[in-house]
Order: sequence, then structure tokens, then C-alpha cells
Amino acid sequence: MNNKAMYNLSYGLFICTARDGSKDNGCIVNTVSQVTTSPNRIVVAVNKSNYTHDMIMKTGEFNVSILTENASFDTFKHWGFQSGKDVDKTIGIEYCRSENGIIYIANQTNAYISAKVLYPIELGTHTLFVADVTDCEVLSQEPSVTYSFYQKNIKPKPQPVKKKGWICTICGYIYEGENLPEDFICPWCKHPASDFKPL
Repeated sequence: MNNKAMYNLSYGLFICTARDGSKDNGCIVNTVSQVTTSPNRIVVAVNKSNYTHDMIMKTGEFNVSILTENASFDTFKHWGFQSGKDVDKTIGIEYCRSENGIIYIANQTNAYISAKVLYPIELGTHTLFVADVTDCEVLSQEPSVTYSFYQKNIKPKPQPVKKKGWICTICGYIYEGENLPEDFICPWCKHPASDFKPL
């Protein structure tokens, strides 16, 4: 089975943000879809290992910033390859705050959506949040980035290295060593050992 076939699905990449008390946080998600227009309702799938997931479960609100094709790889690293449990992701970042009090990212995005959770659906590694749209605005006319565009044009290509190890075919993380543990989980993108290949 070639898991790269999943890259051909036409879905985008987004920054999902939440707020708990005075703490702001966000993460990269790739599953946001409008499911009804009346009422205006979306679904968002968030990995349970993300701190943002716990914030949404607690507060029941979030924002989605829709990334564009001009988004830099640094943006994906900042929001996707580190945890809000360990760092304050708002440091050094330009952001705005919507009426719900949650931040959204206006740079390298073309719109934001504010939403209030109706109910969560358990999906094993992820939770699917079904939510009503409470606000949304268009920020630019730049085209939205798809996962396929990200893979072909934004994500750096693996560079030849002479170290012994394994590389994640999803995000490029390198595990150094002769053998990759079968239960290894990528610390950047949370994918399993089956998505690694030898260097």
C-alpha cells in the first residue's frame, strides 16, 4: 500500500486556534469542511496529542485560519512542529483577535472562520468537532493551499545525508540510528514508524 495516495485528496491546510483563559494556542490541521450552509456548520478533526485539542474540548470554541499558497514552510514548522505545551506560539507572530476572543492569523491566509462546538465525535487518534460558524471574514484573494500543493511546492525536498537513520516521508523529520522502533511516533507530525524510510 502506498500511503502517498492520500496526498491526492483535495483538502487544504489550516491553522486551528483556541484560547483557554489567558492562554492562546494553535496547530496545523488538514481536515476542515463545511457540511451545511443553513445552518452554517463545519467539521474540524484535531489530533488528540495536540494541546489545541484539549483547549477546544474544554472551551468549545475555536478559529480556523485558511492558509494560502504563499505560506512559508516556517509557518508550518511554527504551528505544526512544536507543542503549545512547551512554547508560547504567539511570541514573534502577528495575529488578530476575533469577536470570540480567539486569535486568527491574517498573514499568509485568505480567510478566518470562528466556530462554536455543537458536539465532538470520537475518532481514535483524533476528535471530529461538529461546530456552528459564528463569524467569518475574507482576508485576501490568494488561492488556498491544498495538501498536494504543500507537498510539491512548500515542503522542502529531503537532502542527501550520510548519517544512518530514518526520515519521515510526511514531514521530513530525521531519526538517527540503525533501527527505528516499531512503536516510534514522529515528534513533528505524529505519524507512525510505517511512514519512515531509511536514509
